[in-house]
Amino acid sequence: MAIQAVFGWDSSHMYQFSAKGWGSKPYYQLLDHYSDSGDERDSEDYLIGEVFKRAGQKYTYIYDFGDDWKHEILLEKTTGEQVFAPHCIGGEGACPPEDCGGVHGYYRMVDIVNDPSHHEHKEMRGWMGIPKGGKWDVNTFDLEEANKRCARLVGDDDDEE
Repeated sequence: MAIQAVFGWDSSHMYQFSAKGWGSKPYYQLLDHYSDSGDERDSEDYLIGEVFKRAGQKYTYIYDFGDDWKHEILLEKTTGEQVFAPHCIGGEGACPPEDCGGVHGYYRMVDIVNDPSHHEHKEMRGWMGIPKGGKWDVNTFDLEEANKRCARLVGDDDDEE
């Protein structure tokens, strides 16, 4: 859930973690934790520290099997510090919106919303919640907003009363 929160996604689609890419049962929310038996386990039953145990370990994270967002997650290092809630320490690029059509759909959306002469511009701008005259910057990353979304996962959002 923390990964979806950082991306600004609402966990409305199936996802998969896998040490080797697509697993044998890609249509479940699961963590393909490969063992000698090749079994898959529900990702919500595990903490990230139970899966990522050593620097250099990689997993493929696939979200929304229709849009097919694929990400390689690499554990660069651990600090030994106890963390009780997810938080983001950095990032780059704007979060692609939920259901925008994957990589190709995302860039098509960006072109449309940033081109006032496009016949779908007004509709796309409305769908994106972008005010008239506003633009979508693919390079924008809002660390504070990403951490607000993470805080909501554990009910630790200072902005909510």
